[in-house]
Amino acid sequence: MGLLQELCSIPGTSGHEAAVRDFLLRYIQKEKKNWKVKPEIFQGNDFQDCIVLKFGKPRTAIFAHMDTVGFTVRYFNQLLSVGSPDAESGTRLVGHDQHGPIDCELEFDKDHHAFYKFGRPIERGTPLSYKINFKESKLYIESAYLDDRLGIYAALKVAEKLKDGVIVFSCWEEHGGGSASYLAKFVYESWGVQRALISDITWVSDGVEHGKGVAISLRDRSIPRKEFIDRIITIARKHKVMHQLEVEGMGSSDGGELQRAPYPIDWCFVGAPEQYAHTPHEKVHKKDIDSMIELYGWLMKEL
Repeated sequence: MGLLQELCSIPGTSGHEAAVRDFLLRYIQKEKKNWKVKPEIFQGNDFQDCIVLKFGKPRTAIFAHMDTVGFTVRYFNQLLSVGSPDAESGTRLVGHDQHGPIDCELEFDKDHHAFYKFGRPIERGTPLSYKINFKESKLYIESAYLDDRLGIYAALKVAEKLKDGVIVFSCWEEHGGGSASYLAKFVYESWGVQRALISDITWVSDGVEHGKGVAISLRDRSIPRKEFIDRIITIARKHKVMHQLEVEGMGSSDGGELQRAPYPIDWCFVGAPEQYAHTPHEKVHKKDIDSMIELYGWLMKEL
């Protein structure tokens, strides 16, 4: 799990994904010689901080977002949320401004407004993220930012054996999205790709449990096309991949943005469930990680 731990440790709140982008580009350049197919890499000004990898003759795209929740420094020690962080008073936050590294403490007033406690003023606009405490046990991984560094990790593991497909690393997902639409335009107009899998992390809930397999989401706030979802479930059952069916009425992902884009792209959220979402202590069962990677391998072959 060294790669996953390294991914979790890279700061990358929404709008601040450059360090994650640079790490991925270095990793891909180093590892692609060992992959079954060497991908064509698309990145640069036309993609902002996003990355697109094209393998062979693609039919299906995997979307995994690079950004995380966190905070932005405002004025007078105030903090504004990036996405929807869920942290207690006393949580350690880290970052860097022109005066040096930052390791500060999160505080809340009686109205639950967020502030930082630090020995000096932090430059306004500085992004702050959770200090990482990565823990691995026999059954679980626990760390901040498994959402969605685990989705990235799964995509990179699938890339090792991928013959035909597209892997898309997107930005801003946690704070309103904005990149998935133009990335959908690119993959559809370049290669006619009309299927997308959202490699992201969902919730442990009253109907989705730890250790029962990857979750195939039948709906969240958005509703994907049932015919496409049924194909995914059929493939999972055919290959006896441990999985769970998720039905929720809230929450969203890059899939919702794909559904609103002006392109006929089917999508489905397929991801491991985690406990304590958007906290510094997100927790995922290792069996669910394994089944997520296994199912993506079959889906990219057969869809």
